[in-house]
Amino acid sequence: MEGGTLNDGRVIAVKQLSVTSHQGKNQFIAEIATISSVQHRNLVKLYGCCIEGDKRLLVYEYLENKSLDQALFGQRTLNLDWSTRFDICVGVARGLAYLHEESRLRIVHRDVKASNILLDSDLIPKISDFGLAKLYDDKKTHISTRVAGTIGYLAPEYAMRGHLTEKADVFAFGVVALEIVSGRPNSDSSLEEDKIYLLEWAWHLHENNRKVDLVDSTLSEFNDKEVERLIGVSLLCTQASPTLRPSMSRVVAMLSGDIEVNTVTSRPGYLTDWKFDDTSSLMSDIATKGTDTSHYNSSSASTSMVADVETSPVIASKPMLGETIKKGS
Repeated sequence: MEGGTLNDGRVIAVKQLSVTSHQGKNQFIAEIATISSVQHRNLVKLYGCCIEGDKRLLVYEYLENKSLDQALFGQRTLNLDWSTRFDICVGVARGLAYLHEESRLRIVHRDVKASNILLDSDLIPKISDFGLAKLYDDKKTHISTRVAGTIGYLAPEYAMRGHLTEKADVFAFGVVALEIVSGRPNSDSSLEEDKIYLLEWAWHLHENNRKVDLVDSTLSEFNDKEVERLIGVSLLCTQASPTLRPSMSRVVAMLSGDIEVNTVTSRPGYLTDWKFDDTSSLMSDIATKGTDTSHYNSSSASTSMVADVETSPVIASKPMLGETIKKGS
């Protein structure tokens, strides 16, 4: 990502697409124009694109405080106190609710993670990187596609079968929320064995009525009720079955205190059935199920799995007014 300034004085960030698109120039520009029209307080603004030969650049607004993963897991130059962290979670939830339910287009981001959440000068979160976004028709129950996302944030039905709905984003949000509470990435092999996997550790604390032990030890103070609410929402969002996960609008309502947070009682199957001491078994499972693993890129916090797909989303409009739309639960 490179920076720059437009003639009108706006500071911008420029990103070169890493996946070669097979689209024609006019189709690519039309899709960028459509994505640019999707605007919300908690979404990064896409100003447009530049095309020269095979090079395709996306032009975004520049955000001073960079990405959430740098703020949480990096040198921690930003002061993310509890109220700021809670506000970030609510902001991200509102941004996703807009993409899923309020935008003219129904949009599934597909790669919600801490590094794709940017912070502006006021530490307002903005969801970025719609290069992997997938827009889909309301009449479809899911999209079967080669998986493009990041291990650790992938919903089971998407990782294993390529079934993509907005509930995959809900799952990823639950993981991000736990990272924000704890100040640690979703997996950390430097920790004790029972703490390596954040979801597993969160469930252990939940079952022993010690949820507040998950809170980042560097926080000098926090709101107990908000912690309980946020962790409760995260455990709902990361249920194994997509139908058990709330819609993002319900997540916003729960975080805002408008509705009660339902209590989850049993660990998801992916925690009780899988052997976490053998990561090769998971990779074998993924390969057996037919998911493309040829594009793994290791990083310090997680592993990316980017499919060989067009980076511009496929666009489908919502049904006309008067048609019945079945939304998430």
